[in-house]
Amino acid sequence: MIEAAEARIRAAVEANFAQQVRFLSDFVSIPSLRGAEAPAIDMMARALRERGFAVDRWRIDPDDIKHMLGFSPQSTSLENGFTVVGSLGTDAPPQGRSLIIQGHCDVVPTGPLEMWTSPPFAPEIRDGWMYGRGAGDMKGGVVCGLFALDALRSAGFAPGSDLLFQTVIEEESTGNGALSTIQRGYRADAVLIPESSDFRFARAQVGVLWAKIRVAGHPVHVASTGAGSNAIEAAFSIYAALKSLEEKWNARAAADRHFGTVDHPINFNLGKIGGGDWPSSVPSWCEIECRFGILPSQSIAEAQAEIEATVAAAAAKSVFLANSPPTVSWHGFLADGYEIGDEPVIEALRRAHQAVRQEPLGEWNITSLTDCRIYGRHYGMPALSYGAVAENYHGFDERVNLDSLKQLTLIIALFIAEWCGLRPI
Repeated sequence: MIEAAEARIRAAVEANFAQQVRFLSDFVSIPSLRGAEAPAIDMMARALRERGFAVDRWRIDPDDIKHMLGFSPQSTSLENGFTVVGSLGTDAPPQGRSLIIQGHCDVVPTGPLEMWTSPPFAPEIRDGWMYGRGAGDMKGGVVCGLFALDALRSAGFAPGSDLLFQTVIEEESTGNGALSTIQRGYRADAVLIPESSDFRFARAQVGVLWAKIRVAGHPVHVASTGAGSNAIEAAFSIYAALKSLEEKWNARAAADRHFGTVDHPINFNLGKIGGGDWPSSVPSWCEIECRFGILPSQSIAEAQAEIEATVAAAAAKSVFLANSPPTVSWHGFLADGYEIGDEPVIEALRRAHQAVRQEPLGEWNITSLTDCRIYGRHYGMPALSYGAVAENYHGFDERVNLDSLKQLTLIIALFIAEWCGLRPI
């Protein structure tokens, strides 16, 4: 049936694509920054209801998931934090295997607006690319999954096995949105996350830790600077020690089976800094917030212990800090790395990719992370991250290539047909 249906599915993707681009533009227009994602979740809930899904929309309660594998400390309120899952089931015997298509709608901050060529939440199309925050990471992929199902329906088919369409939040900071779907009871034989990837699937992904390091100082008038202890300067010396630890971890990574050939796979980032109260006073405090990458083979506890020991050793070199040591607190990501073996779901994707791209399916080992670890490492569902062509995500002028979105939509539709089977409607 799949071979006979392919031409109809291709024609349906083409016929629906203008509508798909309009839908994506509306989706990108929603400024779904952390804490403000509810309108984007609601848009997806409406779209799923209109398409006949059984829709479950709920507010995430950290108390419901804090005991679960994969939980990360939640430092922000989830009062307006929602997840939505749409379910397509069949009473007939399944024609294949069940599937989750999952994507996130939360986006990272824009930075200074004047650094954008066009406003980040007023998407523009130029030279075959859609510009806007979240267009590539990863609203374009979410919409491809939705319109892949539209193409199947337009061609006269539905998935032959149960399919769940999940839109989550907190992917950029904790992964707790994905974890909430597990707590809610949603499971499938495999998971596809259509994150932008230049049509390669992620064989391995690093884990990520977020830490806040607070450094004390001894304030004096600037006229007597030498009698004080400058917390901001001390914080930079501590971060310099952490950068030395980063190099040690990268040296270890040379022996890793996935990341040994990747240039500098482990990255530490000083992402936020604040401190001091007055330009003419030696600052009495400084806080830095850092992101640390870890290998899939590293345990979170071991990585935390090394980081805390490095901070303590650096502080011990200062007389003041030796007696008033910095504090390290963990907020946001406490995320393990993830690697996927040669699962049958990869072969299904390989065939769909080959049919559209006319080239072998490539793979890569990424120095960032996705929600795949929640499903694949912790809850036994093989999870694939694979998507279209995007540039400048997390930067200025984020953009996604529209022709690649059309190809991805067709690939996902054919992948669903391969993995779930098809039934006529």
